[in-house]
Amino acid sequence: MKIFKPTMSNIISRYFGKFANYNFPFPLQYIINFLYVKSMGVDLSDFDKIGSYKSLNKLFTRSLKKQRSFNSDEKIFISPCDSLVTEAGDLFISRTLQIKGSYYKIDDLIKDTDRQNLKKIYNGKFINLYLSPKDYHRYHAPIDMRVTKAIHVPGLLYSVNLKYLFKIEELFVKNERVILECFTNTDKLFYMVFVGALNVGKMKFNFDDRIQTNCDKSDITTYYYGDVFLKKGEELGRFEMGSTIVMFFEKDSVELLVERSTKIKFGDTIAKLNS
Repeated sequence: MKIFKPTMSNIISRYFGKFANYNFPFPLQYIINFLYVKSMGVDLSDFDKIGSYKSLNKLFTRSLKKQRSFNSDEKIFISPCDSLVTEAGDLFISRTLQIKGSYYKIDDLIKDTDRQNLKKIYNGKFINLYLSPKDYHRYHAPIDMRVTKAIHVPGLLYSVNLKYLFKIEELFVKNERVILECFTNTDKLFYMVFVGALNVGKMKFNFDDRIQTNCDKSDITTYYYGDVFLKKGEELGRFEMGSTIVMFFEKDSVELLVERSTKIKFGDTIAKLNS
């Protein structure tokens, strides 16, 4: 079933991706990197120096020089990324907040999944994590977990900054996304929804290179797994520009430990399992 036709934002994102991936001669590439770091306010204290990145995309997707510390308690969820918490709280049966005053239905966001599993998160908890262009763009496992399914939903590529979240209703539902169906070691269900955005050339997942985003595909594709186990803090993949991760937790399974408008980093505690 084809669900959308590429728009100008998709086309712009693809061309921007080509520019970002091009290796310019060192002096020019250094200037491009320098201007990006300065204009966006990128903090490189945990990363390599500006001149070490051979393309703008290498700078976007920079890796940490050393692993960050985090709470090793098996009941603790850590932030999968550096981000701003734009919303967090309770799901209203099957509705959740995009931004204050703007709602959408979970069923419209999470496509092609087991209905019984989806209903487990009704009246549960959620967190919206917005990665700005200056943030670290890699994402990690928030807890010891197994991934049972990945669902790629092609879509539009609106910007996901606060201005557009207020302006465009159900933006997350309209944008391209990849949904991971996940379980903790105690079999508590949670979903991680990775939302594409303007200039996000790709969303990459280390455990499955078949997942290709911002391409010519227009059909929903589901990938099933039987043995994808990830340890807390292990790298899951990366955005190739800033975007959003939405996390949904099974009803009565967690206590949220972050609030709206909080700036957090990968490794910070965000929630705790109730059992």
